[in-house]
Amino acid sequence: MSLIRRSNNIFDPFSLELWDPFNAFPRLSSSLSFPSETSAFASARIDWKETPEAHIFKADLPGIKKEEVKVEVEEGNVLQISGERTKEKEEKNDTWHRVERSSGKFMRRFRLPENVKMDQIKAAMENGVLTVTVPKEEMKKPEVKSIDISG
Repeated sequence: MSLIRRSNNIFDPFSLELWDPFNAFPRLSSSLSFPSETSAFASARIDWKETPEAHIFKADLPGIKKEEVKVEVEEGNVLQISGERTKEKEEKNDTWHRVERSSGKFMRRFRLPENVKMDQIKAAMENGVLTVTVPKEEMKKPEVKSIDISG
């Protein structure tokens, strides 16, 4: 078995380096380097899966209580998941060595297809994972009528 050395090239599909287009921009942060509110906005990771019965959304929201999360449906079949992760209180005598957990508001919006049952949407929070289930209406199979061919 041999080890293959990979380059740190962003165009190499096997490279472990991720290209950040905003890396060159200066960061606006406090002296403690707390993440800005936009970092929490971007960090709400959500999976969307479609099954024959429903659309299922799963969001990783560790450390957030269900009371701090809002699930709403707007006009035009838009599902909106939003909330806020509050920043830990700073004490005068505390010395922070590293702050990596994001805080602030987050919001994600998804346009739902037309064949969903808007009045039967359900949401549940368990172990820091929000699951939103959007049932689908049964698709009526088009009626096919056979036409006899004369001749």
